[in-house]
Amino acid sequence: MPVFEAVVNSIHSIEEMNGAAEGRIVLQVNRATQGNLDFDTKSQSAIVGFTIIDNGCGFNDDNFKSFETLDSDHKIDKGCRGVGRLMWLKVFKQVEVESHFFDSDGELKKRFFRFDGKSGVHGEKILDPTSSNPGTVIRLIDFDESFRKQVLSKGHSIANQLLEHVLWYFVRQGSAPNIILEDSDETFDLDSLLKGHMHASAFIETITIRECQFDLTHIKFRASVNKKHQLAFCAANRLVKEESIQGKTPGLYGKISDNSGEFTYTCYVSSEYLNQHVRSERTSFDIAEDVEDMLNEVSLKDIREAVLARTKFYLQDVLAETTSAGRKRVDDFINNHAPRYRPIVNHVPEELLIVDPEKSDKELELHLHSQWYEVERQLVNEGHDILNPQNKEQVEEYKERLNEYLSKAEDLKKSDLANYVSHRKVIIDLLQKSIERLEDGKYAREDMIHELIMPMRKDSNEVFLEACNLWLIDERLAFHNYLASDKTLLSMPITGAESTKEPDILSLRLFDNPLLVNDQNTPYLASITVVEIKRPMRNDMQEGEDKDPIDQALGYLERIREGGVKTKSGRPIPGGKDIPGYCYVLCDLTKTMHRRCRRANLRITSDGMGYFGYNEPAHSYIEVISFDQLVKSAKERNRAFFDKLGLPSV
Repeated sequence: MPVFEAVVNSIHSIEEMNGAAEGRIVLQVNRATQGNLDFDTKSQSAIVGFTIIDNGCGFNDDNFKSFETLDSDHKIDKGCRGVGRLMWLKVFKQVEVESHFFDSDGELKKRFFRFDGKSGVHGEKILDPTSSNPGTVIRLIDFDESFRKQVLSKGHSIANQLLEHVLWYFVRQGSAPNIILEDSDETFDLDSLLKGHMHASAFIETITIRECQFDLTHIKFRASVNKKHQLAFCAANRLVKEESIQGKTPGLYGKISDNSGEFTYTCYVSSEYLNQHVRSERTSFDIAEDVEDMLNEVSLKDIREAVLARTKFYLQDVLAETTSAGRKRVDDFINNHAPRYRPIVNHVPEELLIVDPEKSDKELELHLHSQWYEVERQLVNEGHDILNPQNKEQVEEYKERLNEYLSKAEDLKKSDLANYVSHRKVIIDLLQKSIERLEDGKYAREDMIHELIMPMRKDSNEVFLEACNLWLIDERLAFHNYLASDKTLLSMPITGAESTKEPDILSLRLFDNPLLVNDQNTPYLASITVVEIKRPMRNDMQEGEDKDPIDQALGYLERIREGGVKTKSGRPIPGGKDIPGYCYVLCDLTKTMHRRCRRANLRITSDGMGYFGYNEPAHSYIEVISFDQLVKSAKERNRAFFDKLGLPSV
């Protein structure tokens, strides 16, 4: 900013002298002559200062007096407040000025002085001229390292940034001086850079906001320029503030295109109102963000909304395609991935349903969820008011308001149901992936499947039912008095069993420990369900509780009964030893698992994907479900719901 503001001062000096058309400004980048190389540029020495050379009117007596005066109003009409030079001393330790000017008698003189933070303006000398024309050389010396490290140091980058800062002077009505940047053996002409930046000629118009006139200059930049769509607020021919408008107008997201190719858009906003309200440091305005309750005061919100309306009109043909693509992106995402949001679409403003077509699924999900939340918030707010008829409200008006509320409530509840069904679809897809062979040729451990069904080492006092997916096995498992996952029998309040299992069983950090469910609330009508999960494609099943998952599940059931079955509140259940049991074994039907099923006298299902039977001595129904059957059955039970939401169920 200090360097660029020095260039702006030179522009003003040229305008005061002979007009911009004949003006010339050279910005020289001064680098260290010895080795210290910037690591980010590698091949270039560190910048130690800058020199600004112009052929403007120079530091005549009036200009020099103004320079010595803090908060001078000498060039107030150009937006100069006399404090810009203080920024020089924040970044550079010393400034040297050598300036040729015409004195009051019309004679050419030379003025030299220094400027630093310790002595201020000092060492002034009036000398005989060494040039035949007016002009000024300003040397900004000893670039502060803490600032130098924060800025781009390549000459081309500096030239581009300078062009962005002074671009207003090139696109405004009138002309700009020729501005050159010199860096070692490289030279960058801003006129040439401008041609590379501009996509089309500028379009200028004037609008009125609360009786104040604002001039708008619409610019299209080539897409190769690293810029975002933005508003650029100017005051007294200076760029003061830039504000991104990416996404603030439907369709205005990344690069957009017209018949000449891709471009980015900037609107320069200038006005006498902005001139009057710019702050002295020229980085912001003394304008409230929103003063809609104050008469005849223009707020930033007023300006922004009015300018964006003109932006939308100026780019209407260009935005039509991106708007259509953005709306289609939302529709496709809802139809294929998130049908739970379909019921609320009619309650969301259309402009909020137009997004950047390049937005990721995650970003789009978050956006739609925020809209869903806003609809729900409005519903709750309206629900508090709906039972209280408004003053002078007629019966028909109240009925209409009530019907609108009920319609929105119905759609929101449809969204909740769709959300739940969509969740089931995702869980089934994850289950299918978890049983597939990994890239290394192995299969996932059983903990992945275990976590999908219910979080490990939790019981019903620690986890919400919504976090469980017991419906994958049996919908009835959702109805339980107590639920535990991967916990020792000793820790369970529903049994007095003292077994902590032997080390090989307690090591079921391989997750061979069961899920235990007491699925009846009454102590007189109870049943116990044991679910045993094995690693996909495990093929080492043998006789004995340690290796036979069927025997293992029955063993858990036996220990629970022997310990005395209780409700989760500790009340004993009469006849606990005869409580019916249900044992589910989830595994792949490998060769050894087929053998264990036959030895347990179980019958194979008609599709060959599982076994079932009843063990009379254990008073337990047993079902062995292959992982393929688990996925297939879950899909079939939920297919009607998926079809209603348009979700693929294959």
